[in-house]
Amino acid sequence: MKVSYHGHSVVKIEVNGTRIIIDPFITGNGTTDLHADDVKVDVILLTHGHNDHVGDTIQLAKKNDALVVAPFELATYLGWKGVNTHPMHIGGAHEFEFGRVKFTQAFHGSSYTEEDTKQIIYTGMPAGILFTAGGKTLYHAGDTALFSDMKLIGEQNDIEIAFLPIGDNFTMGPEDALLAAKWIKAKKVIPIHYNTFPVIEQDAVLFAKNVEPSTGIVLNPGDEIEI
Repeated sequence: MKVSYHGHSVVKIEVNGTRIIIDPFITGNGTTDLHADDVKVDVILLTHGHNDHVGDTIQLAKKNDALVVAPFELATYLGWKGVNTHPMHIGGAHEFEFGRVKFTQAFHGSSYTEEDTKQIIYTGMPAGILFTAGGKTLYHAGDTALFSDMKLIGEQNDIEIAFLPIGDNFTMGPEDALLAAKWIKAKKVIPIHYNTFPVIEQDAVLFAKNVEPSTGIVLNPGDEIEI
């Protein structure tokens, strides 16, 4: 499984020829190395409905005939926009041809803001994602506060790599994310959701250095690792 980071909370996975992207906020993301017109993708996984996570989903899904897997209300909304979706919800798992997807809790909000009409569309509960393929599990926590059930996620899953938000203000800050890393017990911990906006500027290198007992790693946009 090849995994790469692309700024904010954007993560790409390639497994057995299937190209997957999580929370494809590309257009308007000053920290990404991607260009939406160039992205080739088969599956899009979404943690919640905020604009900086849904991002270019509709454009990418239609252009690539990609499947969008998302929490029920968000999947329904995107389905109304003409996107092919598979709705799921927290605690539920599904075996796809490309791997197993399970949605976990996340403590945050979830809504899509339509700027033109000044409407905020409720898109259900936010979530994290456990993705398993080839015997390897990746955890993308989405946008979340620290919560004690992260201990259960760590106990019930042998997690190779965890992507944790550290930006503070909207999500966990570095201190809470360090505790989350300890509970999750992933073999590698990578910070996400930082430095995109001034209010979430953080020292990712310092965070990674302080991760215990897991190994903290900072991936710059475009960096790839294999698990």
